[in-house]
Amino acid sequence: MMRFLFLFRGGAFVSPSLLPDQRSAHRDTWRTWLNGLSASGHLEPGGHPLDGTGRTVRGRARVLVEGPHAEGNDMVTGTLLILAANQDEATALALGCPVCEYDGSVEIRPILDRAR
Repeated sequence: MMRFLFLFRGGAFVSPSLLPDQRSAHRDTWRTWLNGLSASGHLEPGGHPLDGTGRTVRGRARVLVEGPHAEGNDMVTGTLLILAANQDEATALALGCPVCEYDGSVEIRPILDRAR
């Protein structure tokens, strides 16, 4: 099995017009999807939702930037570590991701095996 990072951008949690009951229902959808990944042996420990605050250090001058690093659907909102046979299988798993229900995206990145 190969390891992949799912990098989530945007989605419901950057949608200011979402009502509390819609947020709650969306969290339930995430829970169901994550439980399915776990039950099928594809979910590894280590992924987390991210807070909307933070800092970035940029460039050679190491300029410190405070606050959100992108707007709306470009903001990184979370990560997951996934086990899959190959990138096609990882992509198939990402197709069921709830982040897409609110115009978010999943970037699927193979994790380099440093032992090779």
